Amino acid sequence: MNNHTKRRGIALTVFLVGVNILAWIWAFCVFHHHAVMLSAAILAYSFGLRHAVDADHIAAIDTVTRKLMQQGKTPLGVGAFFSLGHSTIVVLACLAIVVTSMAFRDRIDVLHQYGSLIGTAVSAFFLLAMALLNLFILFNVWRQFRSVTRGESVGAHDEAIPGGLMTRIFQRTFRLVTSSWHMYFVGFLFGLGFDTATEIGLLGISASAANQGLSLWSMMIFPVLFTAGMALVDSLDNFVMVGAYGWAFSHPLRKLYYNMTITAASVIVALAIGGLEALGLIDDALQLSGTFWQTVSTLNDHMGNVGFWVVGAFVLFWLLSLLNYRWRGYDKITLNT
Repeated sequence: MNNHTKRRGIALTVFLVGVNILAWIWAFCVFHHHAVMLSAAILAYSFGLRHAVDADHIAAIDTVTRKLMQQGKTPLGVGAFFSLGHSTIVVLACLAIVVTSMAFRDRIDVLHQYGSLIGTAVSAFFLLAMALLNLFILFNVWRQFRSVTRGESVGAHDEAIPGGLMTRIFQRTFRLVTSSWHMYFVGFLFGLGFDTATEIGLLGISASAANQGLSLWSMMIFPVLFTAGMALVDSLDNFVMVGAYGWAFSHPLRKLYYNMTITAASVIVALAIGGLEALGLIDDALQLSGTFWQTVSTLNDHMGNVGFWVVGAFVLFWLLSLLNYRWRGYDKITLNT
């Protein structure tokens, strides 16, 4: 990363840390005499920290970060905008629940049923579509890498990398994300699952029942804490990936090699998570039985834990890419320009 990018990253991190601190100051000021409410606030914050490493978050953020960097951008806001869009649903749901808690409580099951279907379908479609696009990129980058290592000119291939084959094929039919702030809308659609919104909403109802004198704005502490924690963790994940991609993009052959390695990882992860979610939808719709479908159901029920494995997989691929690149001495190859 250059100095300007580092300053942007530091500024955004400081801002998000500041938001987290302010949210907790607000919580302590309101709940310092209410141990139950303070415990509920801690629970809401932990929901946000945990939800940030859900498999769909990690796969979406890392895939889009790589895509935008291939287009010559430095997308430091991908994680923040995605989490803000996602948490918008949480805030709106909590606000509605606080205002009409009893009436809304009767409809929670309906919202959970249909909202979960919509959110999972959007997530599965997005990840599988990105996996397909990454397959095109992987094939293109592999051909370029093979050509350059065989002595062909690197100039033409280097120019082809920003946007790659994906841009040429899908420039009219698939402009899902071309800037960091577009991830707000992707996050919003992902948030329609209502799984997390329902958790925070029910937390708000229980808190209201425990203390009937709790004001509307006091109730909104819970979704704010959730949002602050999730945005911070998602942004840190985004920064790590930007730094990793930045190292790779500083040398033509290194760019090709690293793109090939990480794109392969992106394809595997997106296919695995998107495919798992799609199979889960099929299982829910058809009520299928058997060992395979039971395994699918179990994995979908523990999707939050899968996110940690996804983070580990990307870090492992990056380290292996770095070690193998240096071991093979690709930087010593004389390139034809």
